[in-house]
Amino acid sequence: MSSSSGTPESWISSFCSLLGHEYFAEISEDFIEDDFNLTGLQAQVAMYKEALEMILDVEPEDDDDEEEEEEEDEGDESIEGEEGAIRQRAVERRHHRMASDLSIIESSAEMLYGLIHQRFICSRAGIQQMSEKYELAHFGVCPRTNCEQVRTLPVGLSDVPGEDTVKLFCPSCLDVYVPPNSRFQTVDGAFFGRTFGALFLLTFPDYDISKRGAEVLGGDRSSRNLPDSQRTDDEKINGFNAHNLAPGLGQGKVYEPRIYGFRVSERARSGPRMGWLRNRPVDLHELDEATLHAAEHPDESDDGAEVESDPRQAGRRRQNGGSPMDVEANGETYA
Repeated sequence: MSSSSGTPESWISSFCSLLGHEYFAEISEDFIEDDFNLTGLQAQVAMYKEALEMILDVEPEDDDDEEEEEEEDEGDESIEGEEGAIRQRAVERRHHRMASDLSIIESSAEMLYGLIHQRFICSRAGIQQMSEKYELAHFGVCPRTNCEQVRTLPVGLSDVPGEDTVKLFCPSCLDVYVPPNSRFQTVDGAFFGRTFGALFLLTFPDYDISKRGAEVLGGDRSSRNLPDSQRTDDEKINGFNAHNLAPGLGQGKVYEPRIYGFRVSERARSGPRMGWLRNRPVDLHELDEATLHAAEHPDESDDGAEVESDPRQAGRRRQNGGSPMDVEANGETYA
């Protein structure tokens, strides 16, 4: 394949432009050429060296030698008759073997690129490239109605190739979904891994994840879509903006089945099950673990060491008999 400028298209660009590979980021050659980033992959990929050369568009070193051998074989065939025919059959077998090896190398190159991709999107350059795709809603939107078309992230349920296909993680309802288009359902989930989704949200805590994909594509300029630098109403809870803590869950965001206006009981045979999985506290400060811990342990300093207190004020357990829940303080026993 070639680009519009007339220069040959690289293997990486060609791979990422294939139908169904829209989720992939284009890995820089500098990242691939760093041996540290490829640690442990040689044992997982067949014909590793040849696959790596294919990804980097490096010509095999022994091509010229093979061509010379083939020319010699052809010359021998014209001279030696029957012996030349035998050698010709050997050449054909070698060509067939090379063609089969090429298909194996191509398959290995795709596997190797996917495993490198899992590491690349967790790097600074890779996660920045994925953020640009996320901003443009290249990964699609959540199919859940109450999430109101929140943008999703591609993730894997396993880091081991061959176990499951890629899934879409919704940061609004904290659930994963099968991609709606079947062309993505053949992409290995290990090529994105389990780390990327959570790392992305930690790296970009100021993203407004409640922004709809349709609003992004339509260029909506409402107040909820202001750039992160212009938002002034963000309250931090556990390091995240309060409005980004599972906005698709909680009261009013969970479907309740009703019959003639009456809610179906959870005890009914056809009733809803495990609704608590989509619960969300009305007061989000209940989730602020740092503040709650500081309130429950006021005697702890900033570095986590407890301030020394009067030993007479601290209760101690009774040493002789009694309930194990009994404590003794200032000579009096409490149960």
